[in-house]
Amino acid sequence: MTLSTDTRALSPAVATRLALPPHVFIDGQALPALSGQTLPVLDPADGHRIGTAACGDAADVDRAVRAARRAFDPASEWRTLTPIERGKVLHRIGDAILDHADEFAELEVLDAGKVRAAARGIDVDFAARSFHYFAGWPTKIVGSTVPTSHPGVHIATEKDPVGVVGAITAWNFPLLLCGWKLAPALAAGCTIVLKPSEETPHSALWLAELAVEAGLPAGVLNVVPGRGQEAGQALVDHPGVDKITFTGSTAVGKEIARRAADQVKRVTLELGGKSANIIFADADLDAAVAGSAGGLFWHSGQTCSAPSRLYVHRSVHDQVVERLHGIADGLRPGHGLDEGTELGPLVNASQKAKVGQHVSLAVEQGASVHVGPDVSADGFFHPATIISDARDDMACATEEIFGPVLTVLPFDDTDEVLRRADDSEYGLAAGIWTRDVSLAHRATRALRAGTVYVNGWGLTDPAAPFGGYRQSGYGRDLGPDSLEGYLETKSVWTFHG
Repeated sequence: MTLSTDTRALSPAVATRLALPPHVFIDGQALPALSGQTLPVLDPADGHRIGTAACGDAADVDRAVRAARRAFDPASEWRTLTPIERGKVLHRIGDAILDHADEFAELEVLDAGKVRAAARGIDVDFAARSFHYFAGWPTKIVGSTVPTSHPGVHIATEKDPVGVVGAITAWNFPLLLCGWKLAPALAAGCTIVLKPSEETPHSALWLAELAVEAGLPAGVLNVVPGRGQEAGQALVDHPGVDKITFTGSTAVGKEIARRAADQVKRVTLELGGKSANIIFADADLDAAVAGSAGGLFWHSGQTCSAPSRLYVHRSVHDQVVERLHGIADGLRPGHGLDEGTELGPLVNASQKAKVGQHVSLAVEQGASVHVGPDVSADGFFHPATIISDARDDMACATEEIFGPVLTVLPFDDTDEVLRRADDSEYGLAAGIWTRDVSLAHRATRALRAGTVYVNGWGLTDPAAPFGGYRQSGYGRDLGPDSLEGYLETKSVWTFHG
């Protein structure tokens, strides 16, 4: 299959954004990086350069942290806003995202290789809903009075914002992760330095500008694009940063935790996954196959919670594999801005090579591989792929591939599959498909994962915590639990005469 070569007309707003001089966003201003260095930003669907990003480094991070610390001063405009007013600012930021929803979706397609309909209906919408949800929380962050055995003493607790937050986000969900990280931090009253991926910087920079227009005081949100080993490391190491929140690979998350420990920084990590998904013999196979394939092939498998290990009861295994082959064959790859595209590219050439190596290794180890339509183009595409006849100890069943590759493994009984499903260094998500309510409850209790889906896959909600067990990270994004990561508890003792 060959991609359309027709010239794609960009919306005026997106064309303007891509043509802007490369910049960081610090203290309410778009500024060039101090070093003057830049990085190319490529469209993953054709490999062409679509823009240029500033390559921020330690000096830019220092500028941004200093701005965030000034904005966190107790007498600053941000810290003296009432909770109601803070909530209104967050709500207006959500509104601003929706006001530019189509343009943001277009940016996500061009930067991250997404399919336009999914970018608009999932990424952009969820980012806005995150701000709208957390807009209701500033008025509900409360302390308590503490019963005491000391006469003449009153004890109360207060909740304080943790301080300056360093947020490091991944390339697979550039705008959505801004909602996950920024909205609860702002609801808690923190200030932020955000380092988006150098692969996908545009939406974060635009969001920061819109946030200021929505009433967020200058310096509260600062954005420094740059390489992880430069800008990211500088942010983790900076003594003016009180908390790090990170979404990305487990290897990088471990390094962040080690470095943050030197300063006893608080850390939240949302890391990798190799999520197990189980289809029992009594499942609605139409729903189970469609849901499992959709959960995996959405965004070409580039989601940390992708259900990439599919355990299928042996009695329905062959039937499920045959249906999955049909789905893989029917997916239409292409540029995310083209009508009818269902499967976009991987983010870059190295990711494409990595996925290809995993599939080749599975073949070498004796697995059967079925691939869907490929794209004849310069972009970073990998076809939808089904691996069967695999074993639990193969790399395709243990390692995070982060591509449109689904490994199918048969099982015979419940105890066996629950043990095998949980035999992983990861624990981000899991899923089960069954009509048996008792079995569903038993399985959800047994599976050690931060999110367990029953007869569905992939939905998230701003009110529902998201995060992992084991090497999938610690702490939570979203929901009330995420707020605790941005708050300190202070005990106040008052002595009465």
